[in-house]
Amino acid sequence: MILKPHYLVLLACAAIPVTLTAHNWPEFRGPTGQGHAEATSLPTTFSQTERVKWRTELPGEGWSSPVIFNNQIWMTTALDDGKSLRALCVDKNNGKLLHNIELFSVEAPEFKHTLNSYASPTPVLEKGRAYFSFGNYGNAAIDTDTGKIAWKSQVLSLGHEVGPGSSPILHNDFFILHCDGTNSQYIAALHKKNGNLAWKTERSVSLENTPTSMRKAYSIPLVITVDGRQEMLSPAAEHLYAYDPATGKELWQVRYPGFSNVPRPLFAHGLVFVCTGFMKPELWAVKPGGNGDMTSDAVVWKYPKQTPSMSSPIIVGDYLFMVSDSGIVTCLDARNGKEQFQERIGGDYSASPIHANGKIYFFSQQGKITVLKSNPTFEILAQNDMPEGFMASPAVSGNSFYLRTKKALYRVE
Repeated sequence: MILKPHYLVLLACAAIPVTLTAHNWPEFRGPTGQGHAEATSLPTTFSQTERVKWRTELPGEGWSSPVIFNNQIWMTTALDDGKSLRALCVDKNNGKLLHNIELFSVEAPEFKHTLNSYASPTPVLEKGRAYFSFGNYGNAAIDTDTGKIAWKSQVLSLGHEVGPGSSPILHNDFFILHCDGTNSQYIAALHKKNGNLAWKTERSVSLENTPTSMRKAYSIPLVITVDGRQEMLSPAAEHLYAYDPATGKELWQVRYPGFSNVPRPLFAHGLVFVCTGFMKPELWAVKPGGNGDMTSDAVVWKYPKQTPSMSSPIIVGDYLFMVSDSGIVTCLDARNGKEQFQERIGGDYSASPIHANGKIYFFSQQGKITVLKSNPTFEILAQNDMPEGFMASPAVSGNSFYLRTKKALYRVE
């Protein structure tokens, strides 16, 4: 089987149950993990020179998204074709590069796809700590006050085939990571204090009769609460799983046709929204809160057209917005899946959209930024251009964008 390349990049991200604040953006897609910013005056029009407070050239190559805590912005990068895997820290106020710390030295990096990087997983932050994953190459934590490495761990292994993918999340005392590779598929938690293994749960459905290239997934878990029970949503190849985040015990599962899943799930209106992954992505709305195999009972609706295999959808009020890999934006009624509009905005998309103050921003690989009104009717407010292009998703602090292009980090306001 020949696989199209563009599903492989993972810009995905993590979710932490923290209070939404206007200044911290501690995980992929913000404090809620679902792409919403409290900002009231983000710019609608901007460029690589217009409304730019500072620009910082970044060493190496990395598609991880910027994350922010207080005045520090953390990212990852890879130097020397993946032989040096590093953490970067930039001062939020002036763009100065504060730290460039090697976390792992790799003698012979494995193959990666051209749309991927060796530093694609997004870090996750909390007060005093930054946490990083490079998949099979290792996981690590840094003391953000001193810049010293707190711990490194290489107890989690998997076959990437095309490079590292899933981003970690933090939940209570745990650092949690998907490990869905060609040779093994599981989810695991490390103690965030020291990196020791806390629990490890193998995917319950065997994929041994599935081609190795169709066993992978790159998504990130999302912890939700349903009727007082915490459920950790975990998209994998061929299945959406839900686990108890405290123990790793499987709660329920739903089977779908797909693999190499990148978009992270959403939760709204009492429903979980999941993209089923490559070959022909679909969007499914699933009712959580069950037990065991829920495939025949929990699927509320399906949408089969122009679903992304890389960019994550976003929900604003009653409406779900998503952009396909090839630049077609769709708006659905999140409650029933009814299509409101479907329009082409152009470009190729890996980065996930962001919503603020009634506007949704889409960032293409070619550097086109389309700003839509977050209404169920198609209305373009602006189209901007930053030709360096985007693989990473945006971050917001206050009323400023922090945008990582393929070359640099920008503060735009």
